[in-house]
Amino acid sequence: MVMMMHIYERIRNLREDADLKQRELGEILNCSQRVYSNYERGDLDIPTEILIKLADYYNTSVDYILGLTDEIKPYKRK
Repeated sequence: MVMMMHIYERIRNLREDADLKQRELGEILNCSQRVYSNYERGDLDIPTEILIKLADYYNTSVDYILGLTDEIKPYKRK
């Protein structure tokens, strides 16, 4: 079972490492700062399409964001 807090820490750390504010990432994801903040706090489940957008934006895998792997590099695509 994936530890949910880990997911929220990962998306916060990815955002901070990219020197982005929640508002900026909300604009990239087409959601408000408040909605994105709720994702980081774990108050809202992160929809699949948002997980995919985050993985694409950060050039990582959804598995990394979900904590299923510690390998930040994305998988090779077929």
